[in-house]
Amino acid sequence: MSSGGSPLASLLIFALPVLLIVFMVFSQRRRQREAQSLQAGLTVGDEVCTTSGLFGRVTSIEDQVVTLEVAPGVVLRFDRRAIGLKTPQSPSSTTASDQPSGPVSPE
Repeated sequence: MSSGGSPLASLLIFALPVLLIVFMVFSQRRRQREAQSLQAGLTVGDEVCTTSGLFGRVTSIEDQVVTLEVAPGVVLRFDRRAIGLKTPQSPSSTTASDQPSGPVSPE
């Protein structure tokens, strides 16, 4: 007796996992390239977030060590690979129009 199954269905059963693995490999390589370009582009003064979620400003960069100031007078050293992303630079000063003119009442 024949199985009666379509050869196309058998092909899909084997091709789908292969395509999934190929997709995962390519997306992982893309993420690695992005992380390497971020870490290579670090400069002193950049505001960054580590992979563990700690925010700070880069104060010095050695070969593989980045020194971050996380609070005034608090300096920590991290491996360059621990830098997860650059945070947008916040404006250094606020203008008077940004501040409320009086007490803010809840609505």
